[in-house]
Amino acid sequence: MTHASRRYERTARVNEVVREVLADELERLSDTRLGFVTVTGVEVTPDLRQATVYYSALAPARSDAEAVAEAAKKTAAALREATPHLQAEINRQVRMKYTPHLVFREDPAIRTGERVDEILRQLHSEDE
Repeated sequence: MTHASRRYERTARVNEVVREVLADELERLSDTRLGFVTVTGVEVTPDLRQATVYYSALAPARSDAEAVAEAAKKTAAALREATPHLQAEINRQVRMKYTPHLVFREDPAIRTGERVDEILRQLHSEDE
C-alpha cells in the first residue's frame, strides 16, 4: 500500500465520520429554519483543516421560486450560526489533531435532479 492511498483512505474515513456527527447533531438542533436538512456529503482537505459540507433541504410546500429562495437563505443562515456548535461537537466526538473549519454548500446535484424532474413532468404533460 502506498503512502498516497493510505492518505486517501484516511480522508475518506474522516469525511464519513464528520458527515455522521453533523447529521446526528443537526437532528438535535431546535432551529426551525433548518427544517429537513440532510448532509449529503463531506469533503475534507488533505491537511484536514477545512471541511466542505454538502447539504440538501426540503423545499417548502409553497414551492414558487421566491419561497424556495427565501427558505434556502434561512437554511444557510441557520447553518452559519450553528457552525461553532457543530465544530465543537466534531472536536468532542472525533479524535483529530485539528478540528476542520466547516463550510456549508447546498448540494448542486439535488437542484439538478429537481430541475430534470420538472422538465420531465412538463414533457409528460405536453404529451397528454
